[in-house]
Parts: sequence; structure tokens; C-alpha cells
Amino acid sequence: MNVSHPSVHPVEVTPLPPADDRVIVPPRVRMKVIQGMPGTIGGLSLRFCQFAYAIVSLVVMATTSDFPSVTAFCYLVAAVGLQSVWSLSLAILDVHALLVGRNLQNYRVVSLFSIGDGVTSTLTFAAACASAGITVLIGNDLGLCAENHCKQFETATAMAFLSWFTALPSFLLNFWSLSSR
Repeated sequence: MNVSHPSVHPVEVTPLPPADDRVIVPPRVRMKVIQGMPGTIGGLSLRFCQFAYAIVSLVVMATTSDFPSVTAFCYLVAAVGLQSVWSLSLAILDVHALLVGRNLQNYRVVSLFSIGDGVTSTLTFAAACASAGITVLIGNDLGLCAENHCKQFETATAMAFLSWFTALPSFLLNFWSLSSR
């Protein structure tokens, strides 16, 4: 056993300075809980906005009769459907945490939130970009807005972008909280 004992290696004891001259080192403090993180009112409001924008995008796109004919629009419906389910489930978890007074700053919980937010926000952004491209193609390049539902497509795409804009702060705050540990 390679343990150093004072009898083998004597250690000199230095006298402590007087109590008035001591430097007090404050204890290490954990990161503050910032509004927008899981379990806060800001986080709940972000989740609710994500859910509301995703549901509006889903309903508007699903009410058009010809969205299944375009793959990008089907992808948008799938992506905002996943975004709405994810946001609703985390909003319910935030409501529970707020009512019970729980802190959701556990490493596993934050990593799950961060991965889920990253995946759903990336899918929503990609679907919104693809749908925006198809909407521009139909409206501006082909000039087929008279026989298609361009306003509904544009509204659904805009709502998907708004859902992504509200999902991005959630992802960034969770990822920042995860990386600062």
C-alpha cells in the first residue's frame, strides 16, 4: 500500500492567519434555474406555444384535400404531429413539476429533454423548409395557386416555423444545462 503517513513524511503545520485576515471562499453554487428550462413557468409557456403552433399547422394541413399528393406536405404533417405529442407530454410533465414543486434538473431528465428537443426541432425545421420550398414552387414558379390550397399550405408552413422557433430555445437551454454540468 502506497499511502503517505505523517510519521514517514512529516508535514509542517502553518499557523492560520487571524480571523480578520482570512479569505472566505464561498461554496460552489449550482447553475441558476432559468425561465424556459424544464419545470419552470417559462418552460411551460414554451411547451404550450410549441404545442399550439404544431396543432394549428397539423389541422390546417390536414384539412386540405390534396396534401397527401406531395411528399413534403406528408412529412410536415408527420413532423408537426410528433412535435405536438412531444410538446404536450413535456407540458404535462412541467405542470406536474410545478404543482408538486419538483426540480427537473436531473442529469438523465435533462439529457432526455435535450435529445428529444433536438430531434423534434430538427425534424420540424426540415419539414417546414421542405414545405416552404414546395409552396414557393406551386405558387410562384408553376402558378397553380388557383387550383391548389396555397393559403392553407403557407399558413401550415408558417405555423411549423413558429413551432420550431419556440422549440429552439427549449433545446438550447436544455443543452446548455446539460453541457454546464
